[in-house]
Amino acid sequence: MIEDIQRPSVVSRLRRAVFGAPRNVQDPGIFHKMALIPFLAWIGLGSDGLSSSAYGPDEAFRNLGTHQYLALFLCLAMAVTVLVISLSYSHIIEQFPTGGGGYVVATKLLGEHAGVISGAALLVDYILTVTVSIAAGGEAIFSLDFIRPEWVAAKLPIEVAVLALLIILNLRGVKESVTALMPIFLLFFFTHVVLIVGGIATHARHAPELVHGVTSGVRDGISSVGFGGLFIIFLRAYSMGGGTYTGIEAVSNGLQIMREPRVQTGKRTMTYMALSLAFTASGILLCYLLFRVEPIEGQTLNSVLANAFAGHWTIRGVAVGRWFVWATLASEGALLFVAAQTGFIDGPRVMSNMAVDSWLPHRFASLSDRLTTKDGVLVMGIAAIAVLVAMHGRVDALVVMYAINVFVGFTLSNVGMCRFWLTHRHKHRDWYRRIFIHILAAVMCAGILGVTVFEKFRQGAWLTLVITGIAVAACIGVRRHYRAVARKLAELNEEFTDLPSDDHRGGEPDPSHPTAVLLVGSYGGIGIHSMLAIHKMVPGYFKNILFLSVAVVDSGTFKGADEVQALRENVDRQLAKYVELARRLGWNAASATGVGIDPADEITRVCLDIAERYPRVMFFAGKLLWQRESWWQRWLHNETAYQVERRLQWKGLPMTVIPLRVRERPARAATTVRAAA
Repeated sequence: MIEDIQRPSVVSRLRRAVFGAPRNVQDPGIFHKMALIPFLAWIGLGSDGLSSSAYGPDEAFRNLGTHQYLALFLCLAMAVTVLVISLSYSHIIEQFPTGGGGYVVATKLLGEHAGVISGAALLVDYILTVTVSIAAGGEAIFSLDFIRPEWVAAKLPIEVAVLALLIILNLRGVKESVTALMPIFLLFFFTHVVLIVGGIATHARHAPELVHGVTSGVRDGISSVGFGGLFIIFLRAYSMGGGTYTGIEAVSNGLQIMREPRVQTGKRTMTYMALSLAFTASGILLCYLLFRVEPIEGQTLNSVLANAFAGHWTIRGVAVGRWFVWATLASEGALLFVAAQTGFIDGPRVMSNMAVDSWLPHRFASLSDRLTTKDGVLVMGIAAIAVLVAMHGRVDALVVMYAINVFVGFTLSNVGMCRFWLTHRHKHRDWYRRIFIHILAAVMCAGILGVTVFEKFRQGAWLTLVITGIAVAACIGVRRHYRAVARKLAELNEEFTDLPSDDHRGGEPDPSHPTAVLLVGSYGGIGIHSMLAIHKMVPGYFKNILFLSVAVVDSGTFKGADEVQALRENVDRQLAKYVELARRLGWNAASATGVGIDPADEITRVCLDIAERYPRVMFFAGKLLWQRESWWQRWLHNETAYQVERRLQWKGLPMTVIPLRVRERPARAATTVRAAA
């Protein structure tokens, strides 16, 4: 055996204990095991929307100022907005069953430029989803009355520690993280149902007084500031509460993690989230009005409300109400921590979709051995920690930054769907009903976006726009680089359209003869150039040549067993072209295929297997080489050839990396190719 059997190291055992054992991507049942049913999807993706009731209604109510009677209209508007936006995204789920959310919708319906704007806005949004959720969760926990003032200094370090824990959970896998956080979600839902239903029920007999107070307040408001002024106050409060709607898109973006049939699962999850969010957010806002909640320094409005509702409860001298308040606020804070999970689920998926389209480095589409988008999770987590520390955990500033990009995505998605229904109106009889929902949602979202940017431009809105603009510019730069490389490779491919043939054809390889193993990708110029370079280096020495390629399963193909099988069949077809060409040139040729998530690991495994069957073997791989290579070029292109070279040489197997100069002039390349042939 070439590879000695060794016991796992202490580091390997510790890593497995923390992150879990590797998963087999070729297991047909792995997709079913990892997929979420509607209830678990509601917890994993709906927690973001539901937890926004901790800060959305709070911000809206505070912006009413002395006109708190408008909260009755505000809670109705909030519920209607949640339902309208949710219904619009249910239509998006029907038309885009593979997921992708706002990025895919904007790209397909409005074009690539709208798509990259939506994608960049979503990435910034999901980073802020994590940051806002953690910061607001810390605020809720530290609003508990038993928290001592000297403990407040530990708030930011604790929030960073919670973020680190969520990174580890998500590196283990989505289903594991959702299951672990389920008790928190259920406790939140139970305590808040009791709070809202109980709060409304205890004030039911005062309904006539409430109606009278609202009508008289409206009359007084109109007489003092006029109808237009009162409407502006209402519109401002409605827009400032825009954080309430921020988690709605998560379901349409996360369809890939849902159990089949995905469309039905996604729509059911969306229904759960819409109803629970509309009930919770509008119910809390109504309770603020019923209990005449006033802001108290150092406490959230939800903390004030919970104390007003249950703080005085006693049973046989035991202050059970205090325990209920603690449970309510603790579950609220903990759910906000859970809500950060949405950013870790959907953020890396947006990154992987954009990486597949070459807007981001291709490595963001790669999967770890736990079948998670590891690089995306790490980037999301590190960026969220950086923003959290930079903003000192201030929820008010973070919510403003957060809400802006949410509504950029909402607006673009609904404008795109309006265009879709206009284009396909002849195929759908009910198109006018559906387009009405998207027009209404687009107007709502654009209005909230405009008012938020105008009102909070100096308080942080400008910073969000600048960061998003930088992200868009970076994406465009990455795309241009990949396209420039693709053009160079296309020029190279054209040089190999008419290769000469030997008088005889090769056959099957003979293991007793010297054998060259060439690592290749899809059929094209790099592989052919490398094959001819081997012949040029040692003419006539190698009688056999084996072409090795790996079907790399990334987030773009990890959608089901059929997609993985189709990927392998495509790799086999590409290798068959190499084998046919090599035999036409006189070599004995064959191919070997691997399937995996890490190309270096899988290639190394297949190479070691080949080395056992072909004792006189040498390995080769082609590698793009730039005249002035920079760090970002190395980051945009994987270093698989060099990784495999190091591993094989450590095992005592020879390997050579054949450089291919990207800037080589076509005419000169043609001369080299024909001389080698």
